[in-house]
Amino acid sequence: MTRVALVADLGGTKIAAARVDETGWMTRRLVTATPEQGGLAAVDALTDLLRQLPAQGACALGVDVPGLARANRTVWAPNIPGWEQMPLGRMLTRRFHLPVLIESDRNAFVTGEAWLGSAHNCRDVVFVAVGTGIGAGILSGGRLIRGHGELSGCLGWMAIRDRLRPEYKAVGCLESHAAGPGIARAAERILRRPIDAREVVKLARRGDARARKVIREAGRSLGLALANVVDVLNPEMIVIGGGVAAAGNLLLDPARAALKQWAQPLAATQVRIRRSRLGSNAGLLGIAKLCFDRLEKGRSQ
Repeated sequence: MTRVALVADLGGTKIAAARVDETGWMTRRLVTATPEQGGLAAVDALTDLLRQLPAQGACALGVDVPGLARANRTVWAPNIPGWEQMPLGRMLTRRFHLPVLIESDRNAFVTGEAWLGSAHNCRDVVFVAVGTGIGAGILSGGRLIRGHGELSGCLGWMAIRDRLRPEYKAVGCLESHAAGPGIARAAERILRRPIDAREVVKLARRGDARARKVIREAGRSLGLALANVVDVLNPEMIVIGGGVAAAGNLLLDPARAALKQWAQPLAATQVRIRRSRLGSNAGLLGIAKLCFDRLEKGRSQ
């Protein structure tokens, strides 16, 4: 019988949930808003959404979170108020009586893309999520790179400038220049009006020269960071996802050009840069795959 997992992709503004089987077939995808007050209200909203999924035949439950999933299954999620030490794993185990896996969203994203997405069957992959923030999931030799404190992949903090600005201390250097809020700030300086990154991308796609310049500069900043990633990790594939990736080649062409200019020459010729194929489903599919892998590992021990 094909195994099924109940999974959720928890974000700062919305929660998605679905049933996913071990072939990657997804059914009953549901979405709700993440409560602004955070805390236990966010846990309850997550629980309510998962309970709407048919539980019959489910062998595991998995949730990816926008932050740090600790070994003790507590969560730090800076975009959700009150989630500094949220005991999410213990709470969900009590509520669902299933094996529960809690994982960072970046690790779920890269796993999903390597399983069924743009990096299908690749073993050396970096997934870069460019949205409100910037983070990366890393596969090396088919294994997730976690770091000593589960903090690997904090790409938004990569230094791409040699002069420290005050805002870098809050969100990091790369994130200040290439994530959504940084793009919005750069556009506001040029357009002299309030605007968000989504509108900047829309204007750029329509041919607005000033918006295209902002996206091009963000792409170059991203490319400098990717050059460093290529130098250190020598990946086969870099997958770009997140809301800002909607700019497509307006963002990726200058990123590719900067990477080619700055990266180690042999590694630069080996890497491919692609947009996410799975989009908003990458986290759901990735956390499902990690659930099945965990079950398989337990069976073999």
